[in-house]
Order: sequence, then C-alpha cells, then structure tokens
Amino acid sequence: MSAVETRPRIGADRLVLRSPQAGDALMLADFGNDIGVAGMTASMPHPFSVDDAEACLAKAAGGDPRKRAGFVIEHRQFGPIGLLQIHEKQPRRPELGAWLGRPFWGRGYATEAVSAALSWVQADWKKSVVWAGHFADNRAAGQVLCKAGFLYTGDVEVRGSAAREGAGVRTRMMVWLA
Repeated sequence: MSAVETRPRIGADRLVLRSPQAGDALMLADFGNDIGVAGMTASMPHPFSVDDAEACLAKAAGGDPRKRAGFVIEHRQFGPIGLLQIHEKQPRRPELGAWLGRPFWGRGYATEAVSAALSWVQADWKKSVVWAGHFADNRAAGQVLCKAGFLYTGDVEVRGSAAREGAGVRTRMMVWLA
C-alpha cells in the first residue's frame, strides 16, 4: 500500500508547483550552490551540497500540511528550477519564501510561481493574508513580491543568513491581502 499524496500540484502557465521527489536534490543542489542564490535566503548554507538539498526537501515535504507547504518549482520544459515554501512562523501568520536557480532569473518565473501559490493559499487554506520579506540588498525579490500583489509594511527586521555565516541582514517586510 503506498502513501497517499496530500500535497497539491499547482499548475501555472510555464511552471508546476509540486511535492518534492527523490530525484530533485541533485539539480536543486547545483542551483543552490551559487552564493548569489544561497546568500539571498535565510536558511540555505553555502556551499549547498546534495545532502543540504535533501534535508531542505525533507523539511519542505514534512510537517502539518495545514501550516506548512513546500513545493518544488518545476519548469514544464527544464525540470526543477527552485523551491517555494509557505509556513506559519507564528500562529495564523503564514510566511512565503522562494528561490530560483540563476539561469531562471529575470524571466517572470518567480512572479508566476508566487502568484500561483497565493491563489492556492486563498482557495485551499482559506487565508487572506500572507507575509514575506526580502533582504534589502535583493531588490529583484522585492519587485517579484510587488508584482504578485504584496505591499510594503514599513517594517524592517534583521534576519540571519546561513550563507552569509549567520550575519544579520536587513529584511524589508511585506504583506499580501486577498
């Protein structure tokens, strides 16, 4: 008897957001081992190994599916290109985070993935508020979030970055309201 998949599969124009699979780690480790990628996230170390990718995928796939959802961002032609997660860091405060491999930057894929995830959050989780933050030195992430409908709150938090050796990085907070 096989386990029943409880995570959704979200389709978008060029992408699919889906549950992590065993074969994803190698490709995601290759993309994530770029300091330009890992350095713009809070939790990805650098270097980012296959073991790190497997641990990241296990975390994305685990937990309470009503409070945590992790998706591999899969390009319909090129396969896995990144990761998107939504989780409640605090009760009733879902927060979104995502990253893409460098070859896929600047093509609208991040906005497409985030927008699809927000539609799912509203329809499936029945949430009308989602939080996100981006490092102040990552203007492109701010643009993606704005295009997906997020608004700046005016709050700036200092968050650590594993790839930056735990250094505190100014993080501009944003909110999406359905």
